[in-house]
Amino acid sequence: MTAQPPAAENRLQAFPEGLPAVIRCAGGEFRFVRQFKHDFFAATGLYAGEEGQVVLKIQRRRPYFGLRLGWLGAWLTRHEAAIYRELADLPGVPGFVDFHGPTGFIHEFAPGRPLDRREPVCDTFFDELADLLSAVHARGIAYVDLNKRQNILVGADGRPCLIDFQISYRLGRRGGELPRAILAMLQRQDWYHFAKHKRRCRPDLMTPADIERSYRPDAWGRIHRIISRPYFVVRRWILDRMHLPRGDEAEG
Repeated sequence: MTAQPPAAENRLQAFPEGLPAVIRCAGGEFRFVRQFKHDFFAATGLYAGEEGQVVLKIQRRRPYFGLRLGWLGAWLTRHEAAIYRELADLPGVPGFVDFHGPTGFIHEFAPGRPLDRREPVCDTFFDELADLLSAVHARGIAYVDLNKRQNILVGADGRPCLIDFQISYRLGRRGGELPRAILAMLQRQDWYHFAKHKRRCRPDLMTPADIERSYRPDAWGRIHRIISRPYFVVRRWILDRMHLPRGDEAEG
């Protein structure tokens, strides 16, 4: 039994059926409440039960024009679940709960709202976000997707929370200079996007030099912007023609 997806099914979505109406984990039963998103790579929804609320994320398992992608969904599930487990003791990262089938997993629900473009968050918000990001980096992880404001939550208590580690880079047991150089490069990009969000929300907490630096991505950031912009232009065109929501998009 599945819950009805709120949008019309299409090839860009991760799988044709809706999210399940009921899931079982942590010794309890949880029922579907609402869908957060359903894009090419995954569908995510909120569930509630006597034990509280959890989030189910199911990665792509649907072929795309004959290309089987179930293996990718299974790999992304293991990858993201491993990161949630690695960061389980950090405040500001939801805890891992359980796996759900070969391409899905469940994590705790973090009550809050996505950071608005010019939201006047409290004076300590970005200090706490910097501490959280530093702690993530110290574990040998680059968040990578910090350009999306939707991935930064302002908690019910006003404190920051990070969600969605799908494309995060994890050093793990990799050794050698190249993996570490990649990690360092991606972590620098995390700090660039951090500064960009702080400038838009709380420029009064930045020095003129900090604000000036927040407009200057490094060489890799400029290359990434040049490469990714055509993709987002085409993506927006397709979704607009199909009368579908654009969903999460990266900011420049």
